[in-house]
Amino acid sequence: MEVTVEAERKVSTSDDWDYMLLFLPEGWEQSAADTGAMLRCRGFANAGTLLRALLIHLLDGCSLRETATRLRELGYADVSDVALLKRLNASGEWFRYMAKGLMEKTIPNQAWQVLPKGYGIRLVDATCISKPGSEGTDWRIHYCIDLPSLSCVDLALTDSSVGETFKNFTVDKKHLYIGDRGYSNRPGVAYIVDKGGDVLVRMNMDNLPLRMPGTENEFNLLRHLRTLSGRKIGEWAVEINHEGAIIPGRICAIKKSQEAALLAQKKILEAASKKQKIPKPETLEGAKYVFVFTTLPAEVLSAENALEVYRGRWQIELAFKRLKSLLEIGSLPKQDPGGSKSWIYGKMFAALLIEALISSAERFFPWGYPLTAPSEA
Repeated sequence: MEVTVEAERKVSTSDDWDYMLLFLPEGWEQSAADTGAMLRCRGFANAGTLLRALLIHLLDGCSLRETATRLRELGYADVSDVALLKRLNASGEWFRYMAKGLMEKTIPNQAWQVLPKGYGIRLVDATCISKPGSEGTDWRIHYCIDLPSLSCVDLALTDSSVGETFKNFTVDKKHLYIGDRGYSNRPGVAYIVDKGGDVLVRMNMDNLPLRMPGTENEFNLLRHLRTLSGRKIGEWAVEINHEGAIIPGRICAIKKSQEAALLAQKKILEAASKKQKIPKPETLEGAKYVFVFTTLPAEVLSAENALEVYRGRWQIELAFKRLKSLLEIGSLPKQDPGGSKSWIYGKMFAALLIEALISSAERFFPWGYPLTAPSEA
């Protein structure tokens, strides 16, 4: 019997879809009902059909009306664009459940080679998202990835009132959390330490008050930085006092090259000029150095390795760039809060799914796919 091209394509698409389902967490279909995504859901035979529909809208860039037309032509479902919108608005928690389960299922717990066995590294950052026509920040995605795998291990979606802080993330014990200057504050550092983790953060001159160990005397950071020259690495014991709790730590620092220092000072001057302000002399002098604060002791992470590890934080900047450019996550097509959250969680789920598919493709199978689910292969 002759097989048409359309028939072969439909069979091929079905096979690819079945392979993709291997990556989804256990209970993903039941969770569609539990979270309300499939509640009173007419027109969709099952959770898989609903997921197909939503991914067409989220990944192919189709409008809801075009998505509904595609579903009818493919014979998957006969629904209106209004019905699709209602399903999308109700699927935010479902996408969040699947994204979390996908991370737990497919991402191994890795540690970088500079830390002892049993330690892991997490990079954290946040990115802003705006609604159509908005001139400011409406939502903020807080994102945490593993180093060196660059896999997402935690994410949170908040409105614009929630700033960058370690408190937005679940903390794994014996993990080093690395953040930029926005995360260099006492409440966030204390939160990580209290949960059994450690931190490594870049500092400004005055955003993290430090004391000399065992005293109430202020640690004069700039005076210590002035002792550095050439490629000499500075390392000084300090402590933080947060609501009476003493947190010991270290400052690790190195002087920048003359070219790097001039470039940093230029950026500070340009930023200040736009705000019609004059930067403090201490700020300009501090720009000549790179200095980080960490709660890990020297026997676990040397000062040199602390500076090397911080370099890896830039990988999360690249991860956000991929999300914004490839999945167009930088702007929202939805106006209402429910639809916005569903759209963002759907995009994050799709990004994690693509990440898992790429990771699996890098392993060689003569038949083109693993015989077992990714976590079992």
